Amino acid sequence: MTDRYPPAMHTLLFLEPGHFHAALTLRVANPRIDPAIQLYARPGPERDAFVALVRSFNARAERPTDWNVRLHESVDPERALVEERRGNIVILAGRTRPKLGAIARLHAAGLHVLADKPWLTDGVALPDLEQATAGWPLAMDIMTSRHETVARLTQRIAADPELFGLLHEPADEPVIDIQSVHHLLKVVNGAPLRRPSWYYDTRIQGDGLVDIQSHMVDQAQWILGDGPGFVFERDFALEGARRWGTPVPRELFRTSTGLDEFPETLEPQVEAGVLHLACNGEIRYRLRGVPVRQRAEWGQREPDGGGDLHRTTVRGEHAILTARNGPETDFRGELHVTPRDPGADFETRLSERLATWEVGMPGLAHRPSPLGHEIIIPNALHTPHEAHFAMVLDDFLDLLDAGEWPAALAARIRARYTLLARGGEHCMPGLLSP
Repeated sequence: MTDRYPPAMHTLLFLEPGHFHAALTLRVANPRIDPAIQLYARPGPERDAFVALVRSFNARAERPTDWNVRLHESVDPERALVEERRGNIVILAGRTRPKLGAIARLHAAGLHVLADKPWLTDGVALPDLEQATAGWPLAMDIMTSRHETVARLTQRIAADPELFGLLHEPADEPVIDIQSVHHLLKVVNGAPLRRPSWYYDTRIQGDGLVDIQSHMVDQAQWILGDGPGFVFERDFALEGARRWGTPVPRELFRTSTGLDEFPETLEPQVEAGVLHLACNGEIRYRLRGVPVRQRAEWGQREPDGGGDLHRTTVRGEHAILTARNGPETDFRGELHVTPRDPGADFETRLSERLATWEVGMPGLAHRPSPLGHEIIIPNALHTPHEAHFAMVLDDFLDLLDAGEWPAALAARIRARYTLLARGGEHCMPGLLSP
């Protein structure tokens, strides 16, 4: 470490980073982190991709970082990491199936863990979930959506009793309706994303009922208000779950992974040169009595000039909130407020609320839209998805530096992953049509 750095408060240990989300926690410099990054990983393309992405942050022209990746090779990287204990925080992102067991073991070894979602593929791992969230040291999942400006505004308005009112249950629609479409072939940090072959194995990565769905449950919990936390048996009532597939032709698999053929482990899901990937899912449940539907789908290729598609609808006593991002918005997040009584009083209340949020969100305004009122969000408040991972790391460090392991956070994590595990058990085996 060079003299121009103050004494570091925390040293990060990266264990087998198999997903680019691990490197994105290092997208910006952080004075609370030792610039010497300790990497424990076996040789291979996943380790190489992590190092290359971190080096790209160091080499960029604007606000470059200065990370120094120190590689520690071992036949058992987890054991070496624990025994050598070169730092106090472990970052995990990669294969889902073994993740929760690793989190529990690292937790038992006295190490703090920040781990990418999802944490499990099925209910077999639930005992490890209880152990990992039972108490100090801190274990937290990476929930980036709470740093997205449209999501933050949706939560604020939904929590306003005068502007939004109580959550309102219609006759035939969920009160909270969250939908998204992601893509297997996409661009991240300005370059095409290369996925490992195991990403296409639902036994390792998980199916359409666990991955994006973990973000969606967190959003529903946030909208309702975290309060003292959530208990699955008390607060959740699962009503239905289903999954279905996206066809992955051999050419798409080759472009995505760099491999010419499907590995033998995937052959049972391959028919006539096409892999049937069970990556789509829908879950319906009641959260503290409020009907919720969350639907996550995966397309094959990211559209030109576009990206992921998102739409969230929250129905309230006085208004309906519609957050959307897709072709109709030029793939830019928008938030619309539809008053149930579109009188002048509502517009006045909306203007007053936006003015009170000026300190944390300067420049907010609204204008008429086909859906009622569109919230005008200045460009400065929009942050790219890739930037949110470093923000979550900062949140984690705040809790660590305060010596806090909030009981509500632990309960929230346990409840959402229990829901996803139960959703998979509830779903009929095999692929179901959308």
